[in-house]
Amino acid sequence: MTSDVSRGHFIRTSFRTAAASSTAASYGRITGANERLRLGFIGTGRRGFGTHVKSLTPLRKTGSNIDLVGVCDVFSVHRQQAVDYITAETNIAPTSYVDHHELLGEPDVDAVCIGTPDHWHARQTLAALDAGKHVYCEKPMTHLIDESRQVVDRWKKSGLVLQAGVQSSSSPAWDMAREMINDGRLGKIVQFQTGCFRNGRPGMSRHNVITKDMTPDNIDWKRWLGVDEGLAPKMVFDRAVYGQWRCYWPFGYGMFSDLFVHCVTGMLKATGLRMPGRVVGSGGIFMEYDDRQVPDVGSIIADFHEGVQGVISSTMVSEELKIDHIIRGHSGNMLFQKLSYTSGPSASFDFIPERPQVTLDSKLKKERHEAKSPYNFNLSHFDNFIRAIEFGRPNSVNNDPELGAAAVMFVNLAISSYREGKVFHVNRDGQVSDGNSSWANGWEKMSKSEARPKHVAGWKAGDSGSQMTPFEYQKLAGP
Repeated sequence: MTSDVSRGHFIRTSFRTAAASSTAASYGRITGANERLRLGFIGTGRRGFGTHVKSLTPLRKTGSNIDLVGVCDVFSVHRQQAVDYITAETNIAPTSYVDHHELLGEPDVDAVCIGTPDHWHARQTLAALDAGKHVYCEKPMTHLIDESRQVVDRWKKSGLVLQAGVQSSSSPAWDMAREMINDGRLGKIVQFQTGCFRNGRPGMSRHNVITKDMTPDNIDWKRWLGVDEGLAPKMVFDRAVYGQWRCYWPFGYGMFSDLFVHCVTGMLKATGLRMPGRVVGSGGIFMEYDDRQVPDVGSIIADFHEGVQGVISSTMVSEELKIDHIIRGHSGNMLFQKLSYTSGPSASFDFIPERPQVTLDSKLKKERHEAKSPYNFNLSHFDNFIRAIEFGRPNSVNNDPELGAAAVMFVNLAISSYREGKVFHVNRDGQVSDGNSSWANGWEKMSKSEARPKHVAGWKAGDSGSQMTPFEYQKLAGP
């Protein structure tokens, strides 16, 4: 059996509802229906130019009601490259800025796309929201957990649209999977596993090219560091730190913040899980001894209050045999096709049932579920952002700030666990503490009282696939 859901149908139905329920008050906060949405770019380097600018220019050509009006970067070469490209592609010369505050102060800028290094994400997102601008912020949404809480709180009060930049979250496959899980097709969900693998001659993040024109004459180094803002310590200019910043703790967390955020966001979206309950991270720099600070091999085990475990395991120095992307349930499993769901425009996953001797249901068969989109997921993600603004529906983005904050919590606690040698607990209110015996004790208490299993938010299948069917001899157990 194959199910096929088109992205066009999903967009039309979700935004038709959004448009019908938009109030006049909310519409007054955004660009009018017949006006153009004016976008500015903060950070136009490898990601900000190669993905943000180069995704929005083709969307504009295919009918999106947008103009690219401002470019901000501390590196004059990157700044001019973006200006020249936008001018050539759109016949509109954007205004150029070094200080993002100047861009945010412009009344003719309605929204900004942030593609700066991770340590700047929260500061610039908060400033943009305070300036009344809609925000597309590259992943991870923030560098620190406390920052993500501030962003979520400010976003909720703003009435503005904020999209976290995990493009794979615009794959329709996650929503399809979520519906199946909530309907009980997999039975009780117990685990997901995922990971990213790379192996290249330069090493993880060293594939980011550094060039001779990266000099203090062309780069406002102090501003890039964020010394005055307390974002990073003062240090001597270094091309590798500037161009390959993901290798150094003050600016990024290597594969944990660059790649693991992609992996975990999709799994959280499919399962409906958000904040973990217990997290441990491990790994090390096992091969790449090139002055980096971040691990080249790493794993995360995160347990959730809903009775689900998440496992991420990756290496950046070995990639030929990868880990499958799977959600496991008592009645069946989902096997995601990696290449399709990270890039698009198509995505698919297989439903693989457990054996009928366990499920007691011989009708369950292996199925392929497919979703198709006219865009790759980069374009889909920006299109989703633009439409959310047009219809005044901040909650309709595919990677909302609460999902973005959950991914930040997930990977940041793993990094802290790796660096500090600790296990961390997170209560239902999101408060973090050091690990103790309470986690294991809680599950043992449930077993002792023969409690019913817990389920993910949105579960509507009762006890389906959530109960064991012991043999008769088990009746002989007990005192």
